[in-house]
Amino acid sequence: MTLVEFEGKRPRVHPDAFVAPTAVLIGDVTVEAGASVWYGAVLRADICTIVVREGSNIQDGSVLHAAPGEVLEVGPNATVGHGCVVHGRAVEEKALVGNGSTLLDGSVVGPGTLVAAGSVVTPGTVLPGGMVAAGIPCRPTKPVGGTSSELWVETNAAYYRELAERHAAGAVVVEPDEPDEPSADRS
Repeated sequence: MTLVEFEGKRPRVHPDAFVAPTAVLIGDVTVEAGASVWYGAVLRADICTIVVREGSNIQDGSVLHAAPGEVLEVGPNATVGHGCVVHGRAVEEKALVGNGSTLLDGSVVGPGTLVAAGSVVTPGTVLPGGMVAAGIPCRPTKPVGGTSSELWVETNAAYYRELAERHAAGAVVVEPDEPDEPSADRS
């Protein structure tokens, strides 16, 4: 992992959190116990504060930032999927932001809400808890309960905690193999 101090503010990572070797944390970032920040993720808290609560996961290639002076909080057991841009205020407890989604200034994803992949949560939008929300602009469409989304909301954080433990124990950065010597016989 790359930890960058900025203007006297430095990232704080709990010893029981997993931060991938290629993740970058800048400034006033806190990653709590059991949370994970995956490969290629960037959490830039140079002008804001970012808090990743216990058991949450920020997946590969996602970028988190917020407006000046704001606090962006990813609540306990929440998920930010692959390749998301989160520039909002909160992803609340057990919420799941689907792959490739964008959350803009001041937005809030309520607890237990699933934001469908590729959605755009416009500035200032507050999505209520326990909903499936989708679209551009993102709007609640139905309750999570009784849908296929419920399984994702209920199980994703625990799955990623277990996967993070496996990566912490067994992922090793390696040097590239030496190229094979060219063969002298090209017949």
